[in-house]
Amino acid sequence: MTKEFFVRDHPEVPYLDSAEPGVLSAYLESHNRLEPGEHVVRVAQAGEGNMNCVLRVTTTRQSFILKQSRPWVEKYPQIAAPWDRALAEGRFYAAIANAAGVASMMPRVRWTDEGARMLALEDLGEAADFFPLYRGVIDLSEETLRALLAYLSALHAIPLAPVQRAMLANRAMRELNHAHIFDLPLRADNGFPLDAFTPGLEAVAKSLKQDPRYVAAVQELGQRYLADGPTLLHGDFFPGSFLRVSTGLKIIDPEFGFAGEAEFDVGVLVAHLHLAAQPAPVIARAWSLYRPAGEFSIARARQFAGAEIMRRLIGIAQLPLAAGLDEKRRLLDLSHRLVLHPGEKS
Repeated sequence: MTKEFFVRDHPEVPYLDSAEPGVLSAYLESHNRLEPGEHVVRVAQAGEGNMNCVLRVTTTRQSFILKQSRPWVEKYPQIAAPWDRALAEGRFYAAIANAAGVASMMPRVRWTDEGARMLALEDLGEAADFFPLYRGVIDLSEETLRALLAYLSALHAIPLAPVQRAMLANRAMRELNHAHIFDLPLRADNGFPLDAFTPGLEAVAKSLKQDPRYVAAVQELGQRYLADGPTLLHGDFFPGSFLRVSTGLKIIDPEFGFAGEAEFDVGVLVAHLHLAAQPAPVIARAWSLYRPAGEFSIARARQFAGAEIMRRLIGIAQLPLAAGLDEKRRLLDLSHRLVLHPGEKS
């Protein structure tokens, strides 16, 4: 769907666009989001905004971040996505509001507009994500690693009543993520241009796609991912969700958050430590810093790590890796071992 068709089909919904600040100003004024005499002076894109339109709004009195979800992925408009994901993110923020060790590391919610699928968040100021980690441009300090695992440990310890688990199911977003982690990358006919990403990658990927034991194990993991669980997860705990700001480390974008198995969040983090070529002692340190709130299977977390490595290398959600074909082959071999032999040291 294009902007033209969206505006035609949903005339009651303001369409955020940094190139049209007047539309945003009119919306904010009509919904009493500005004080008398307050005016919008600048609207600019805030960050990459892969899933959503994310803008920094500066007025004569304040600044804040506006996030709007549309019925498609912002970076890949050809991919449909749940329109209500901004509202799901709002429910996540509500669930962590009283958990100091979690809420203090995330932006505060200013307000939500369900009809516009819009979320207004605290502006954390000038920030940079951790994508440079993949190219060795920045280092992962012990302090940052401790903070990441402290956040996950505190998040996973938040008690959820049955009604909260139901509210945080985030089923539509999970189904989207499931397809791109556990299903599409291993389909022979997915049409992903792997050789355009890295020449020779298609041939390397074929060995995984044609391994029935590996494919079956990944599919089984996918079913575990889709099953409801007792733990509140961030759902996309990777360097693109970590920000460096003047006050330290912040965590953003919990739109994939849901109540599931803690092993998924930890596995995703470990996968990205491998993808960012972190030394073995750093990865071992990450395992030791995590404090499970209940039963926890390291083997299953390692399997989830293997699946995440695979999808980031041969799926559509590519990363700015410095790795060439040989390194990607090594990482895909690691994925194979983690998924099929999670008890072995890797």
